[in-house]
Amino acid sequence: MNPRRKKRLVMAVGLIAGVAAIASLLLYALNSNLNLFYTPTEITQGKKDTGVKPEPGQRIRVGGMVTVGSLVRDPKSLHVEFAVHDAAGGEIIVTYDDLLPDLFREGQGIVAQGVLTDDYKLQASEVLAKHDENYMPPEVAEAMGKTHDKLEYSETQVKSEQ
Repeated sequence: MNPRRKKRLVMAVGLIAGVAAIASLLLYALNSNLNLFYTPTEITQGKKDTGVKPEPGQRIRVGGMVTVGSLVRDPKSLHVEFAVHDAAGGEIIVTYDDLLPDLFREGQGIVAQGVLTDDYKLQASEVLAKHDENYMPPEVAEAMGKTHDKLEYSETQVKSEQ
């Protein structure tokens, strides 16, 4: 092999190795920053189609309704703990160490983003609540399915009776 071909071959191999290294670093960075949406049932039982459950330490988003009577506040700090459930019966515990949104209350749809610390416990870094009485985040509305429709129907029925 003449020196010119050898030099081109080394440059081509180096270029391919560099592109492969950059691609692998990008995929690693994207995977670590990925926030997947789960319902409480999908966390406890796995996704319907694949059966995949999130692992402790994974960063996820959870959507559902705050279980009535589950809110526990620490009187000495901002720490709160509450349960989130969905229509399929799954329930997980969410802990949060900051101010909750003004519109947060029990029986309301929320989306919490954070890290799964245990199989059924999420340490939230952000809690989002609906902004008016007619709005529910699309992921939560889809997860709640028929229950959400029944809640809307009963609310409109009560309003029309008044």
